[in-house]
Amino acid sequence: MSTPYILVLYYSRNGSTSDMARHIARGIEHAGLEARLRTVPAISTECEAVAPSIPAEGATYASLDDLKNCAGLALGSPTRFGNMAAPLKYFLDGTSNLWLTGALVGKPAGVFTSTASLHGGQETTLLSMMLPLLHHGMLITGLPYSESALLNTAGGGTPYGPSHHAGPDGKRKLDEHEIALCRALGQRLATTALKLESDRG
Repeated sequence: MSTPYILVLYYSRNGSTSDMARHIARGIEHAGLEARLRTVPAISTECEAVAPSIPAEGATYASLDDLKNCAGLALGSPTRFGNMAAPLKYFLDGTSNLWLTGALVGKPAGVFTSTASLHGGQETTLLSMMLPLLHHGMLITGLPYSESALLNTAGGGTPYGPSHHAGPDGKRKLDEHEIALCRALGQRLATTALKLESDRG
């Protein structure tokens, strides 16, 4: 049997969502599970973008098997008018076979996002990403207010999942509270997945 892992699946244009993914991965690994970082290729409004099978930099592209075999999922996207980015939705739209077979039922999942403006739809984007996960029967893990960073943040951070305020130019780095919440989500996903695995055993 393969080693259980949490899939950290994201789309990132300017690097902020990718940075969040790496901090979530650190939280996962701190809690004792492997983190598998994967991304999705960009798409075009006219036709499917032709992308190399391996990206020039960063995480490799996700396969349906990465999703099927994960013990849990962290799903991340920049905000696009209060919704997830099209490339991530395009990937999720292709997961109907996993839905038909119930491959993701009962697995923990969390969501994360980055926005250019402080009130630019962080929470609606997170909620939009939860919808297909609920259809797949996944168990949504948000962030409880026992995470002190959630009470102190002046940037991103919501009970629905970590968020980041990247600024109008997209260059604002993650602050200490945003980083803490990313790592908290990673730990929460990993510990939940481990508990579920032990209950099945």
